Amino acid sequence: MRLHLQIPVAQNYQAVLEGFTVDLFRSLSPPFPKLKILRFEGSFPGDRVEVELQAGPIRRRWTSLITERQVTDHEAWFVDEGQELPAPLTFWRHKHLITREDHHSVIHELIEYRTGSVVLDALLYPVMYAQFAARGPVYRRIFGKVR
Repeated sequence: MRLHLQIPVAQNYQAVLEGFTVDLFRSLSPPFPKLKILRFEGSFPGDRVEVELQAGPIRRRWTSLITERQVTDHEAWFVDEGQELPAPLTFWRHKHLITREDHHSVIHELIEYRTGSVVLDALLYPVMYAQFAARGPVYRRIFGKVR
């Protein structure tokens, strides 16, 4: 299943890329499930991000590896790919793309996930959409609202 959200922000695309820090990651964490950051190395190839999802007494580990990072004259991105995923996920690829516009940037959340069941993939879509749509106000607060 694929998901693509776009959030316009006021800052330059390169500044936005450099703003993807552990503090931003913490700010983007959803209210549920609670996220405990175990390891955050950054957004360069080879860096790892490990979190523990906490839902009451249930704890599930999620580990991602940064596999790509690129900056061009018009866009910048990095990709995290799931290495250890909580059930029911069996595949995760998240491209954080920031495109340059005339006087602002657009953050693109490009997500591909699978569970092994197309029915379950479809059922998870509204949940995934809501989780990532909730990042919009955080991005606008940190990187500025486009006027």
